[in-house]
Amino acid sequence: MNTAALEHLINNKKITFIGGGNMARSLINGLLMDNNDVQLCVSDLDETQLDGIRQNWANVKTTTNNLEAIDQVDVVILAVKPQVMGEVTQPLAELAQTQKPLFISIAAGVTEEKLSNWLGADVPIVRCMPNTPALVQSGATGLYANEHVSTEQHDLAESIMRAVGITVWLKQESLLDAVTAVSGSGPAYFFLVMEAMQQAAEKLGINAEEAKLLTLQTAFGAAKLALESSDSPAELRKKVTSKGGTTEAALGKLIEGGLPELFDTALQAADQRAKELAK
Repeated sequence: MNTAALEHLINNKKITFIGGGNMARSLINGLLMDNNDVQLCVSDLDETQLDGIRQNWANVKTTTNNLEAIDQVDVVILAVKPQVMGEVTQPLAELAQTQKPLFISIAAGVTEEKLSNWLGADVPIVRCMPNTPALVQSGATGLYANEHVSTEQHDLAESIMRAVGITVWLKQESLLDAVTAVSGSGPAYFFLVMEAMQQAAEKLGINAEEAKLLTLQTAFGAAKLALESSDSPAELRKKVTSKGGTTEAALGKLIEGGLPELFDTALQAADQRAKELAK
C-alpha cells in the first residue's frame, strides 16, 4: 500500500500506548506530525511520564488505568520493559478477548507465543523491532504479524511504524533476532566507526570540533547518497575508489585488517544474544 493510502488508513483510529517512554513519545510525535485525525491515549503508572506527555501534546489523553485506556480502541501499543510485560498484559486478557484490538509490541525478546499466553488465544499481535533513530523520525523497523492479524490491521501497523521511519515485514518471527543484530543494535556500530574516525582525524591535526563535524556530515552524506541511489553500497564504494588513490589506500588497510569478517562475527554474536534473551 502506498504512503498516502497508509496515512489515510490511520485517520479516526483510536490508539492507546501502554507506557509513555521515549519510543512511545517518538511514535506520538511522528503520528501527530502527519496531521492525522487520530485519537491517542497514553497509560502509565508514572505521573512524571504522563506530565511530560501532557506538556508536549495537550490533545493526547492520559491515564493510569490500563483497562480504561484500552476499552473500545483499535490499537494497543505495548511500550513497557520486557521484564514487566507479563504483569502488564495479563489483566488485559478479558478485554483483549471480547474486543480483539490489534496489539503491537515493541518489547525486545518477548515472543508472540508469550504475548498470546498472557492475552489469550486468537488475539491479533504484531511484534516489531524499531531502533533508536526512530526518536528523530529516521528509524528502521522490522515487523512480524501472527495469523490473527487482518489485512487492514497489517496495513495499520505499518502506517503507525512508518511515522518514525521505514518498515520491513518478516515472514518468520525468528528473523526479528537478525533485525535486532542489524538495525536494532546497528546505530551503535556506526557510532563506534564515527568515534574512531574522529579520533583518527584529531591525530592527523584536525581539532576536535572540526573532526566531529566532518565525520558526522560525511556519515550523513554517505547514508543519504546510498538511500537515494539505485546503486548498491558495493557499487558506490567502487565509484569513489580511484586506482592508486587515497581511498584505495585506506580501504586496503580496512580490508587487510579483516573489517568485513569482523562485522560478520559481530552480527552473528548479536543475533545469538538476541535468541538467548528471548528464552
